[in-house]
Amino acid sequence: MDDRSSLRFGPISSAAEGPLYQQVIAAVVREIGAGRLAPGDMLPSVRKLASDLLVSVITTKRAYDDLERAGVIYSRQGVGAFVAPAASDALRSDALDHLKTALRDAIAAAARANVSDTQLIQILRTLIEEAHRT
Repeated sequence: MDDRSSLRFGPISSAAEGPLYQQVIAAVVREIGAGRLAPGDMLPSVRKLASDLLVSVITTKRAYDDLERAGVIYSRQGVGAFVAPAASDALRSDALDHLKTALRDAIAAAARANVSDTQLIQILRTLIEEAHRT
């Protein structure tokens, strides 16, 4: 990506919810999801991003390491970190895992409230319709 000015990694804050390194991870994921970072795009160096976000190099390094383990980015020694070709697939897989967990929780909550499967499906359809209207 040529225009780094459009990237929005911040703000990262100790006052915000979650550890700083997770906020950095979320910011990178957000940029990929928004299309401002595409497969093959180079990420800012660990030191540059740490400086820009006013966090420690250790925080940024941990975020990059976690993103690499998840298959979202890859590193080339002495060159830098890049968005992985399969970043969208890795993010989609992770999102689907979170979705399945949320749906399992919803099913359990419905059972506790004596909501039938038919009622639960209707509630889900109604929520989907509402989401599409907004």
